[in-house]
Amino acid sequence: MIYFTLFICFISSILLTPLVKKLAFKIGATDKPNHRKVHQRIMPRLGGLAIYASFIIGMIVLHPDDPYGPSIIIGSIIIVVTGVLDDIYELSAKVKFIAQIVAATLVVTWGGVHVQFINLPFGGQIEFGYLSIPLTIIWIVGITNAINLIDGLDGLAAGVSSIALITISGMAIIMGDGYVTTIASLVLASTLGFLLYNFHPAKIFMGDTGALFLGYMISVLSLLGFKNVTLISFIVPVIILGVPISDTFFAIIRRIVHKKPLSAPDKSHLHHCLLRLGFTHRQTVLMIYAMATFFGLMAIIFSQSKLMGGFFLILVLLVLIELIAEAIGLVGKNYRPLLKMMRVLLFSTVRNR
Repeated sequence: MIYFTLFICFISSILLTPLVKKLAFKIGATDKPNHRKVHQRIMPRLGGLAIYASFIIGMIVLHPDDPYGPSIIIGSIIIVVTGVLDDIYELSAKVKFIAQIVAATLVVTWGGVHVQFINLPFGGQIEFGYLSIPLTIIWIVGITNAINLIDGLDGLAAGVSSIALITISGMAIIMGDGYVTTIASLVLASTLGFLLYNFHPAKIFMGDTGALFLGYMISVLSLLGFKNVTLISFIVPVIILGVPISDTFFAIIRRIVHKKPLSAPDKSHLHHCLLRLGFTHRQTVLMIYAMATFFGLMAIIFSQSKLMGGFFLILVLLVLIELIAEAIGLVGKNYRPLLKMMRVLLFSTVRNR
């Protein structure tokens, strides 16, 4: 039944996307070119509505029985309605932020999706207490916006989200979590059907409707999939979402360094930097797909690692992320502390010889 439902989601997305495209033009949900955008013509957005509708069709057909379903669905309705309104009217960041908090709060308080404590590897545990709910809300809102921030090239957010969903599904299968496997697979099938129209050259954008929905679902599923509250299970979803999280982190650092508001848009995200280095649109998207796949594989390896091996892997990943960020100018052309330190050490070593 599950495979039949996934097929229905995939086909539904393929069939619904052209209809959503016509609707987008009809109601004015379009994206006009400007100095921050890479497209050169008016493009329909709202494509996420096809992803969401296909997912809901899958939920109706399969009707998975679980305690989280109602809160997740109602939270997703809030997110999708917010995205649709933004794709049509371009809502303020404040309004979107409030809607995300409401949706996240609903899932956390009604659905009970939150982590109350973490077992430490050397014994003992960290109790979050009253911070449990706000920390979980911050995670959901943060990941939701992280996916939205990388939605800057044809097929980028849809592809990176698909890779994250594949990783979450795979690890849920390993852990025997049928619910997370099912829901993640439904979202994945719906996204892949849309990606056929969204990959470069795109015929339609997913808009905030799709980016916010995918970010919301990935954030919630990652919490549900890794709730055995060990330190390793807490770190795994962070690694899976390494690309959007690191891009968001360096965006915050960049704006602090350049004394700009955190909500200020710019043209220095990961995909912008790669384009400036001379890579084509398609090459840039495929490179980021490769990065997302790498993080997914590292998450799986990390989940199977022993304690010291896991810490070593995290250290290597952090150094690698920093080196890439400095090399491509993710914070700024002059921000290269680690590269400068390595250059000094290399020069000192050569001179001593």
